[in-house]
Amino acid sequence: MSAPEARLRDRIGGGRAVALIDGNSFYCSCERVFDPRLAAVPVIVLSNNDGCAIARTAEAKALGIKMGDPYFKIRDLCRVRGVRVFSSNYTLYGDMSGRTNAVYRQFSPQVEIYSIDESFLNLSDVAPGLRVELARDLRATVRAWTGIPTCVGIGPTKTLAKLANHVAKTVPALGGVCDLTDPVAYAHWLCRVAVAEVWGIGRASLAKLEAMGVESVADLRDLDPRPVRKGLTVVGERIIHELRGLACLPLEMVPARRKGCAVTRSFSSRITERTVLEEAVAAHATRLGEKLRREGLGTNHVSVFYHTSEHDHGAPMRSASTTVGLPEHTSDSLALIRAARLGVAKTWREPGERPWRYSKAGLITNDLVPLSHSPRALIGALDRERSEPLMAAMDACNLRWGRGAVVPARAGLVNRRDWNTKFEMRTPRYTTQISELPVALA
Repeated sequence: MSAPEARLRDRIGGGRAVALIDGNSFYCSCERVFDPRLAAVPVIVLSNNDGCAIARTAEAKALGIKMGDPYFKIRDLCRVRGVRVFSSNYTLYGDMSGRTNAVYRQFSPQVEIYSIDESFLNLSDVAPGLRVELARDLRATVRAWTGIPTCVGIGPTKTLAKLANHVAKTVPALGGVCDLTDPVAYAHWLCRVAVAEVWGIGRASLAKLEAMGVESVADLRDLDPRPVRKGLTVVGERIIHELRGLACLPLEMVPARRKGCAVTRSFSSRITERTVLEEAVAAHATRLGEKLRREGLGTNHVSVFYHTSEHDHGAPMRSASTTVGLPEHTSDSLALIRAARLGVAKTWREPGERPWRYSKAGLITNDLVPLSHSPRALIGALDRERSEPLMAAMDACNLRWGRGAVVPARAGLVNRRDWNTKFEMRTPRYTTQISELPVALA
């Protein structure tokens, strides 16, 4: 047994075990849950404005459809090969994610939600010989209760758990579960998996490792961490320690406080008029305020940008951006709207004979702070006594009647925005909208 394997065996004896479970082709699987006719049919889900493929089933991948393929380039292929195409339905996907995580908490009290379709579970209290059995039970329960197929990877560290999840996905004989806390499985798979599959190894790092003769995960694990740190920074050194079973990344059960926030959207149709662009950034500012209030945060500046599309061949190109300061930190949508409109006023140019056709706009802010601890301005202070109950009332109405039920007039009526993101092939929001509940026919 090699020294790394011996060290791993010792750490397994310490009882640490982390599982990574994720939904297979999660967005597509959510669509299949509510339409059994999609089983074994190639399915893809598109990004905002039905732009490009962001989720694909195995059947769609087999047809050569790649992640990020623009839909206009693969439209004919989809029609000829019978690929079912859907607009993204983030309301449905988010709710289904919450349901799967509720199942995970039945198996482990410590769950870190890493992304909409991935979660880390602490299985340290589970005996080594029972971990695979528990993982299989977890997969079966999630499938039975939510309809979502999953794979589970287990390891003594998060990096090894992520690697085990990759093996579980790509080796059907494992039945969707791989346990790298088992020294035999650890020795078997690390020398058979390409180093490109390691969590945290990007293109630049991969090129450096290949130049060093590193091909497999085992090759990376056996490198001396000190010279690796010079070429791959502290991240590369940490990856090596994690591959050796030394945990450097703890589970984060409490999400870190948001440091920045952005609301950006591509328009469903090009914008050429200033009044329409101002309405769009006002709508973005309204959404930004909702996000900040949900977490009790505030900002004292807003960066506003908008630009044309490089795909409008022959059309004049323009990109504009500016940052507008606020007198104090706030999450008031009305104050954010004023700042966003001021940003447009500062950067707008009247077009010549050929108008600019703006395709996207957005607001970005960072250095967020909790409003409860933010200082008040001596000059130009905002009226929080009026603002806070007004925003709370607007949020309560939108929570009860649906987002967009009550919006500032500057943001325009939701159903009358010609620039709104289009979802022409979106399925119903089955689990969150009463009017869109699935119907069982007799």
